[in-house]
Amino acid sequence: MSRERIYLSSPHMGGNELKYVNEAFDQNWIAPLGPNVDNFEKELCAYSGAKHCAVLSSGTAAIHLALIILGVKRGDHVICSSFTFSASANPIVYQGANPIFVDSETDTWNMDPVHLEKAIKDQIKNGHKPAAVIFVHLYGMPGKIDEIVKVCKRYEIPLIEDAAEALGSSFKGQKLGTFGDFGIFSFNGNKIITTSGGGALVSNNKEWINKARFLATQARDAAPHYQHSEIGYNYRMSNIAAGIGRGQLEILDSWVQKRRANYDFYRENLKDIGFTFIEEPDSNYFSNRWLTTVLIDKNKTGYDRETLRLELEKYNIETRPLWKPMHLQPVFNKVTDYYGNGESEKLFQQGLCLPSGSNLTDEQKQLIINRLIQI
Repeated sequence: MSRERIYLSSPHMGGNELKYVNEAFDQNWIAPLGPNVDNFEKELCAYSGAKHCAVLSSGTAAIHLALIILGVKRGDHVICSSFTFSASANPIVYQGANPIFVDSETDTWNMDPVHLEKAIKDQIKNGHKPAAVIFVHLYGMPGKIDEIVKVCKRYEIPLIEDAAEALGSSFKGQKLGTFGDFGIFSFNGNKIITTSGGGALVSNNKEWINKARFLATQARDAAPHYQHSEIGYNYRMSNIAAGIGRGQLEILDSWVQKRRANYDFYRENLKDIGFTFIEEPDSNYFSNRWLTTVLIDKNKTGYDRETLRLELEKYNIETRPLWKPMHLQPVFNKVTDYYGNGESEKLFQQGLCLPSGSNLTDEQKQLIINRLIQI
C-alpha cells in the first residue's frame, strides 16, 4: 500500500493569496511590476522594521546585488559562513571574488565571531582586507549577531545578513535581517512563507535600495528609448508572485507558532532516546524554527544519521541531512582559506532535518514519532 508523502517543508497557503492574485488579473497587472510589488515592499518593511526594501526573483539575487552595490569586484576576498546552502556563497564567485569560509560556534551553529575576527586579522595581514562579510542565520536560529556586528564595525567591513531561513526570527526583540548593512530574505517554495520563488533585499540606506531596483530591472537609463550605461539583471519579482507574498505575510506569525509547536512536539517525544536538539541560548533569541533539526548520537541510538534518513524514506517520510559545509564542497575545493575547528563538519555528519511544515497534521507528527521509535 502506498503511503502519503510527508514532506520536509511544503508550501502552506493562508487564504488571501488568491485575492491579491485575482486583483492583479482584474487590473491586468500581469507585467513584472505593479501594485502588489509596491505594497509587498511596504508591508515587508513594516513587518521587519527595515526602512527600505526591494522584492526580487530570489534570495540569491539579493545577495548578488548587495555585493555589487558594495563594490565587490574580481580578486576581492569576501568572508562567508561555511555551514550554509551554496546560494550564500555562489554570488561571491559571480563577482569573481574569493570566498573565505568561517566555521560555526556550538551555541547556535552559526558563524563563530572568534573565528571571524581571526579570519579578518589574517586576511588583513596578508594584504587582503575583506570587502564584505556574509553572515547566515541557519534554520531560523539567530546567530550571535551583536558580536558579529561589533567585529565588522571594528574593522569597517560591510555586513550582509542572510536571513533567508529566518524571516520572523528575532534577537533582543529586533527582527533578523535588520542588523547588517543589507538584509536578505528568501521566499523559495520550502521557506516559512513563499512566493513560489522570490526574495527580498532590505536596508536602511535608501540610495542602495533604489540602486538595487535599477540594477534588477536591467539597469535601464532614464531615456525614452532603451539605453543602458551599466550591466543590469532580470532580478525583479513579478506582480503575481508579490500578490502571493502579500497573502503569505499576513499569516507569517501564525506559521511561526506552528513551526515552533512542531519543535516542541519533537523535543518532548525524542529527547530521551539519543536525539539532541538545538536550544535558544537565552531569552534574547527567538527562532522561527523553520526546520526542526536534531543531532543523532550513534552510541545511544545504535544508528547514524544516514541510516535513520533511509529508514524514514521507506515510509515516504522526507528528511534531509544538515548542510554540507562550503569548505567541503567540490565546487570550492580550490579554496584554501577556511577558519574553524571542524564544528560544522561534525554537525553535517550527525545532523538531520525533520519534517517541519506549518501544515503538518497531528496524525502525521505522531506517525513520524512512532516510526522513529520503531527504528
